[in-house]
Amino acid sequence: MGKYILADNQELTRYALEAIIREKDNSCDFYRASDKTGLVEKLKEHENAVVLLDYTLFDFVDEEQLLIVAERFGLSQWILLSDDLSPQFLRRIVYSSASHQLSIVYKNETLKDIRDALDAVSRHTHHISQRALETIILQQQQEDERPSVLTTTEMEIVKAIAQGKSTKEIAAERFSSIHTITTHRKNIFRKLGVNTAHEVIKYAFRAGLVDSSEFYI
Repeated sequence: MGKYILADNQELTRYALEAIIREKDNSCDFYRASDKTGLVEKLKEHENAVVLLDYTLFDFVDEEQLLIVAERFGLSQWILLSDDLSPQFLRRIVYSSASHQLSIVYKNETLKDIRDALDAVSRHTHHISQRALETIILQQQQEDERPSVLTTTEMEIVKAIAQGKSTKEIAAERFSSIHTITTHRKNIFRKLGVNTAHEVIKYAFRAGLVDSSEFYI
């Protein structure tokens, strides 16, 4: 008997998902979560549940927060169902340490895609739809064709920032002055079009400069 948490705030979608799931498992249990807090509470009660989540309709701050929850409940399986997901989001999910828990399907794909994802989670593996894979590959090709926004030195400083190092620590490691590192930081913020270190850290994850094991802030 399976346990499913429907974390989707569209009533019609929840109804359709229940019908599809009952085709295979008529004795399953369904639970509903309408926000992140409620979802965490349900997972505390049912750690091995399958979560069907529309990420775009939920109150997760970003994909990092989603991954933290998924990793916290390591016995759970997730199917991310949304109308639209950015290439950056898809790459972060697929290349995360929790990727084996996370399947991805767009809501406007075929019923077969949804059933394939449900079959995958029942075997404790994951399913990435063809459209999601094509989106990831296309973005990678586009990135390969354009020059890097940041210099090698700036990339190294971005990585150091994501690892939680202060300007003083970065300067000491690079045998540079604090003024030099501060200038690099200003240039990095300007080139990336960001205003905070948190946004720089998010860029570092998306660019593959760091993974969760190196993240200290």
